[in-house]
Amino acid sequence: MFGRIGPAELILILIIALVVFGPKKLPEIGKAVGEAIRQFKKHSEKVTEEIEKATEPDASEPATPKIESVAKTAESPKASSSGSKS
Repeated sequence: MFGRIGPAELILILIIALVVFGPKKLPEIGKAVGEAIRQFKKHSEKVTEEIEKATEPDASEPATPKIESVAKTAESPKASSSGSKS
């Protein structure tokens, strides 16, 4: 119901804006709104790129841990627990 603005509604909004702000201020306001929208899009694209960079895995490091490091971690508790029993 409120999601779409048709041509009649748009014309009504423009007429009200013209009456409220006047013919001299309206182009300045339109320019300012356009610049704000442009800056918002620019910064939202930057944020999206930064999030994608942060979430993608590094090419220098493998995504899975090395088998040797997993084996060392698994052996460490066994060596310390067998030494305390004797």
